[in-house]
Amino acid sequence: MAGGLEQPSLAASPAPDFAHVIQTMKTADTPAEPLPDEIPLNIIANEVAQILEVYQDDENGQLVEECAAEDDKGKMILGRNIHDTCLSITEPEVDDEVTGEKDAFMAAVLSRYRKTLIEKTKFHLGYPYNLDFDYGALAQLQHFSINNLGDPFIESNYGVHSRQFEVGVLDWFARLWDLEKDEYWGYITNCGTEGNLHGILVGREVFPDGILYASKESHYSVFKAARMYRMEVIKVDTLTSGEIDCTDFKNRLVQHKDNPAIINVNIGTTVKGAVDDLDLIIRTLEDAGFSRDRFYIHCDGALFGLMIPFVKKAPKVTFKKPIGSVSVSGHKFVGCPMPCGVQITRKEHINALSRNVEYLASRDATIMGSRNGHAPIFLWYTLNRKGYRGFQKEVQRCLRNAHYLKDRLRSAGFSALLNELSSTVVFERPQEEEFVRKWQLACQGKIAHAVVMPSVTVEKLDDFVEELIKSRARCFPDGQILVPCVADEVGGENCSCLQHNQLFQLGIDRQS
Repeated sequence: MAGGLEQPSLAASPAPDFAHVIQTMKTADTPAEPLPDEIPLNIIANEVAQILEVYQDDENGQLVEECAAEDDKGKMILGRNIHDTCLSITEPEVDDEVTGEKDAFMAAVLSRYRKTLIEKTKFHLGYPYNLDFDYGALAQLQHFSINNLGDPFIESNYGVHSRQFEVGVLDWFARLWDLEKDEYWGYITNCGTEGNLHGILVGREVFPDGILYASKESHYSVFKAARMYRMEVIKVDTLTSGEIDCTDFKNRLVQHKDNPAIINVNIGTTVKGAVDDLDLIIRTLEDAGFSRDRFYIHCDGALFGLMIPFVKKAPKVTFKKPIGSVSVSGHKFVGCPMPCGVQITRKEHINALSRNVEYLASRDATIMGSRNGHAPIFLWYTLNRKGYRGFQKEVQRCLRNAHYLKDRLRSAGFSALLNELSSTVVFERPQEEEFVRKWQLACQGKIAHAVVMPSVTVEKLDDFVEELIKSRARCFPDGQILVPCVADEVGGENCSCLQHNQLFQLGIDRQS
């Protein structure tokens, strides 16, 4: 794999006696220790269960207390407390400038950390990050503090910026979503969550008394935005696929027809990769009596927002339709090495947010003040190298490999769901938590998912399925494998439990 993993060793000189170094580099309380060769894979829920409380919002906005107990199915299992493996900061010895022992120690720690990253990258499948990148040409810029504070389109007094790259990237995305240069405003965000926070904030500023509507399978940042902005939020039911249920959506709209509507539309939900039907949502708004001057649509396209334009017969996300903003992540499908994203909105909306800042000699309309000036350069570099054709090829390969994974899982007797416009394969949650940790799977209740990105090869998928089969066999040493029913999560036609598999085979026999 590319990605700059094969870098020269960080250790510039032979390592000294590290037992001596560790012994001498102590604070009053905590000794400094090198990173372990292998981070343990087991979950230490037993150690944290006594002190951790997990809270989630119920439909009425009340706090519900849950205990992180291992035997409560469907409850959250939290991972290891990082204090168990953290690397302490220690004060340099008085004579360290002469001996260089501290530098050698830190070089060894970083070298071991790099080995851990290489190992973890081999088994990365549960989160939507494209790890196939090579930005060696940009290493020459790492010594500069590049800060794009203020408005991307107005140069501030701070001269070490990358606005020329940022605006070039924004223009590329504006063309992708059918907006002219003089019709849009946007910026490079620090992550997809910031894009959602900004899009929903613009909607709230346009409609101060608006109600936020979002499906129950929307990203948690959407509901975070509602809490931050003290907005009334209505969670709309979803179909089994994960798409918003527009019948329930219409009923909710009719109940609150006196308030403008601010809608979060998912271009790929977090768990199932479902794409909300934008055209149906717009028709539902109109059928419920909402004219186009009484609603604002934000499209959360964190992962699939950049993939769907290159999927044949997929519904188009475009500002020719009555949408207000679109956000995507830059560290997911694009493959930036740091979290970042792109947020685009209509220029007419941004005046409600923007404020002139004399200190900057610029205007501010972003969520954050200082913004990572390196991220736009990484995005600019990738867009130039790949272009529309390059992304189209990668999208087609991801979809093809996702179908391959789903078919392999079903052939092996696992329940599996793959939405038509997605590269996220949903399957029954593995019973071995060690397996979940090794492959870094994202789990929710009785299901888990694997996200097929450009860096995921068929060989990796084969290894994953083979290990999953062995993991399941270990859980049933008598050989009598019991497949759990996940019909409520993935649909009866995708469930391989005994009951639904028999019904599925019966249907095939009748058709034949």
